[in-house]
Amino acid sequence: MYKIVDTTLRDGEQMAGVELGFDDKIEFAKIIDSKDVYQIEAGTPAMGGDEKKSIEQLMSLGLKSKVSAWNRMNISDIKHSIDCRVDIVHISVPISDIQIKWKLGRNRVWVINEMKRSVYYAKEKGYEVVVGLEDASRTSTEFLMHIIREAKELGVQRVRYADTVGILYPDKIYKQIKQIKKNIDISIEFHAHNDFGMAVANSVSAVMAGAEFVDSTFGGIGERAGNCDYVKLINALDKNNNSI
Repeated sequence: MYKIVDTTLRDGEQMAGVELGFDDKIEFAKIIDSKDVYQIEAGTPAMGGDEKKSIEQLMSLGLKSKVSAWNRMNISDIKHSIDCRVDIVHISVPISDIQIKWKLGRNRVWVINEMKRSVYYAKEKGYEVVVGLEDASRTSTEFLMHIIREAKELGVQRVRYADTVGILYPDKIYKQIKQIKKNIDISIEFHAHNDFGMAVANSVSAVMAGAEFVDSTFGGIGERAGNCDYVKLINALDKNNNSI
C-alpha cells in the first residue's frame, strides 16, 4: 500500500506567484493533516525567519502526519532541522553529472563523502533520514544503484527518486523502480514534476512498480510547471487499485 508525502509547503511554494506566510502554512498543514497523508514536508529550516518558525509551530500542533524538513547535504542545514525537532530529516543529494558539475562544482566522490557525513550526523542524533536522489532521472543507472547501496549501508531505509526536471515517462520509471526493488531492499519514494504533463501518470507507474511512497501537492502547485496533483493522483490510483 502506498503512502502520500505532501510537499505543498516546500516544493509547492516554489511556484511563481505563490507565497505562503506563517499563518498560511499553519492552516495548510492542518488541512493536509486532515486528509490523512503519511508525511508533510514542511519546508527548509535553514532559510530561517518565518520559515523556521512555522516548522517549529507545526511540531507543537500534535499532527497525525509525520513532519519532515528538507536539507542540503551539509551539517549546518541539518542543525536547523534538529532545532525544529522534526520527525524526519530529508537530505537532498544531487546525483546527475550535470548537477554535480554545474550546480556543485564537484565530482561523484565528493558527493558520496558528503552524503555519508550528513547522514551519519543526522542518524547519530537519533533522526530518521530520507535521502533524496536529486535529478535521479538524468544519472546513469550504475551510479544511481551505487548511491542507493551506499545509503542503505548507512542505515537509510528510504530514498526519494526525484524526476527533478520532469523528463520521465511511465514506462521508463516503471522499469527503473522495478530494477531498484529487484536488487536492493530499500523503500522508494517517488517525486514527480509536471514539465511534460506526466507527473500523475509517472507517479501511478512508480507505485505500480513498487514505490511505497509518492509525493504530491494540493492543486499540483510547484516549481515551473508544477508537481503531481494530489486529487488527480488519488483518483488515478483508486481507478488502478486492482493493479496495485
